[in-house]
Amino acid sequence: MEYSCTTRSIRVSVEPAFLEEQSSPTENHYVWAYFVRVENHGTDAVRLLSRYWHITDAAGRVTEVRGPGVVGEQPLIGPGEAFEYTSGCPLNAPSGVMHGSYTMETPAGDRFPVTVPAFSLDSPHQICRPH
Repeated sequence: MEYSCTTRSIRVSVEPAFLEEQSSPTENHYVWAYFVRVENHGTDAVRLLSRYWHITDAAGRVTEVRGPGVVGEQPLIGPGEAFEYTSGCPLNAPSGVMHGSYTMETPAGDRFPVTVPAFSLDSPHQICRPH
């Protein structure tokens, strides 16, 4: 499933995928990849300066991650261009949710946050219990 949202003409799309081969449910270790596409539908170039992630697992544990750029890069995305990358997230629970933001900067020095939509990290090992 793809999740997407647009902030100030910057569209962020995320598609998570459970990685069975890297996970070990008997050891409470679950791993997801997530594929991100950042599209610039505006008239100015933007540089992705930093990222912020808020990750909550099924047990309610919260992890926050902040850092420069993404996957070791601070890409400059011109008007009509897109930047794509893949990263990963391990959890100690069979499901969770992530959301966050990127800090972007225009050539004029205007910095602004861009929302990364909330996306679900679901594994086939999640036991659903009706209430």
